[in-house]
Amino acid sequence: MTTAAEETEFAGEEEEECGPLPINKLETQGISASDCKKLMDAGFHTVESVAYVPKKHLLAVKGISDAKADKIINVASKLIPMGFTTASEFHQRRQEIINISCGSKELDNLLQGGIETGSITELFGEFRTGKTQICHTLAVTCQLPIDQGGGEGKCLYVDTEGTFRPERLLAVSERFGLNGEDVLDNVAYARAYNSDHQMHLLQTAAAMMAESRYALLIIDSATALFRTDYSGRGELSARQMALAQFLRTLMRLADEYGVAVVITNQVVAQVDGAAMFASDPKKPIGGNIMAHASTTRLYLRKGRAETRVCKVYDSPCLPESEAVFAINADGIGDARD
Repeated sequence: MTTAAEETEFAGEEEEECGPLPINKLETQGISASDCKKLMDAGFHTVESVAYVPKKHLLAVKGISDAKADKIINVASKLIPMGFTTASEFHQRRQEIINISCGSKELDNLLQGGIETGSITELFGEFRTGKTQICHTLAVTCQLPIDQGGGEGKCLYVDTEGTFRPERLLAVSERFGLNGEDVLDNVAYARAYNSDHQMHLLQTAAAMMAESRYALLIIDSATALFRTDYSGRGELSARQMALAQFLRTLMRLADEYGVAVVITNQVVAQVDGAAMFASDPKKPIGGNIMAHASTTRLYLRKGRAETRVCKVYDSPCLPESEAVFAINADGIGDARD
């Protein structure tokens, strides 16, 4: 007969197993505590983070030799399943994925439940199309219980354009019956001032996610600083390389911690000859690198009055369709007839 204390301990162990494995877990497999400390100082906070990176990244850590890197990779690959699995097993795992509500039933129906966790969702469109407003609403809805369309987790918000407004979060939290102060306490906010700083903030985010349960990471906007820090065709290659590394890090965070990653993107007007024949001459910036990194791409455009239109631009499983939503005083909602 098990005691209540033993049951609690067992439940705690089970809970720990379903999340990412802390880097200290390597110590039980023969990796020294000092090596684990070196990995943590270099930004590796989970066993997954070690398993998912190429060997050269581990060799760049001070004090990690070639032999040590091989041993660490070997141990990590034993702890993290990285081989083949059957499609039915993967399908079962996909059934357990949590979707975070956008606040609008129409929008949630379009996305078959909301923003998917464990992947990158890109929102792009010109100014005043509701990109930042969707981000503000998601920062609140991700804290709701799972049965109410939430993710039961905190939110990380990286702002590059200075458009984050806590008062918007208070208005949305009132609509969902949440305590405003608690909602604000559960949102970790950072302002990024340049593209290098934006990349550094992701390392800080990884450390925070290892400590606490986060459901959502928002980058608003992902490309604004890259667009200004790298100018002209001469720096285009360097910009795309830096952007690719940033997006790869985002994908790794989504894989490791199972968080939903939402990034906003700006658009550019096409001025070549083909633009004359295009119904909408605007296209998202970032090129193919941005297009391949995002799992789901949503195109936002203006509608009548406060309404906006969201179109599935690219997705591995969603049909190309549209939904109309509204920007209300209490966040994103359904358009009134």
